[in-house]
Amino acid sequence: MSRFRQHCERQAEACTALGSPFTAQLCRLLGSRLTANTVVAEKLLNWENLAADAVALRVAGGLHALAMASPNSALAVVYPPNLTDDEALWRAVSDALADNTAFWLDWLDSAPQTNEVRRCSGLIPAFHWLAARHNMPLRLSEIGASAGLNTNWDRYALNIGEQVWGPMDSLVQLKPDWRGPLPPNTNVVINNKEGCDLHPIDPSDPESRKRLHAYIWPDQPERHQMTSDALDMASGLVRKEDALTFLNRRLLEPSKEELHIIFHSIVWQYLPANHQEACKAAIIAVAKDASAQKPLAWVSIEADETRGSAAMTCTSWPGRETTQLGRIDFHGRWVDWKPEMASS
Repeated sequence: MSRFRQHCERQAEACTALGSPFTAQLCRLLGSRLTANTVVAEKLLNWENLAADAVALRVAGGLHALAMASPNSALAVVYPPNLTDDEALWRAVSDALADNTAFWLDWLDSAPQTNEVRRCSGLIPAFHWLAARHNMPLRLSEIGASAGLNTNWDRYALNIGEQVWGPMDSLVQLKPDWRGPLPPNTNVVINNKEGCDLHPIDPSDPESRKRLHAYIWPDQPERHQMTSDALDMASGLVRKEDALTFLNRRLLEPSKEELHIIFHSIVWQYLPANHQEACKAAIIAVAKDASAQKPLAWVSIEADETRGSAAMTCTSWPGRETTQLGRIDFHGRWVDWKPEMASS
């Protein structure tokens, strides 16, 4: 099996597990039928870091963007909510890949930006847990923030049983399948928050909003609705910066007595290895000066060796204490909350 086909098959399995049979069908067709008969096809089949660059999802997002842009096109009529078979779908997909070379060469240069709001079901308890431990205001810095939707986690309502974390009347109501004990429910005070992204999405720009929706799978209307609601609440908190530049600026800015939390969710894999190491080094260098009055925490929701879900991890200073907070479904459908000390 070719590398590209193997990559598409694995992505199809993930799409099936995450409740998108249409995107799974699309990925399998890409893997089994794409041949090097166009410039775009050759680029895809010869792509070096297929998994790390989420190439199948880049293609799926681009196809969805084309379908949304031309609702009467041959591609759009084989997209949900319409039903289709493999032959009809592949004819439309292969034509779309062949007929839009300039579009594809531009689109494929950018990593997917799902900005999945339901991952806040893991971020919210993590931040309340930290706020309860430190009892001070928060300063928040999000890497890979896209449109800043998850930077806005404090404006969403997390519902666990009969309890609510956040504003009860929020447009965005998160209702994950919760496993484990309840996290603290504290009065969180935020002094400052900001995010960065190489390609930030402007929530007020219709074309940018369409791009974000293109990366949401077309057979999952509830995700589209939640994203639309979150976009309507967004507040333009994202700067166009790479992660290292952002961290160097945020970590060295003068701050009050507050807990500075650096966080990211399903972003780390898109950073080159040398960039990951440089970011880690920047955090650790500043963490050496962390104190009880100015503590530092690093919260991540990222894939690891366990397939099918992401690890929720927090490392805090002073003392460099690492806690495995639990696991979360990649789309935030469930949270397994089990804060356990990993190292110190």
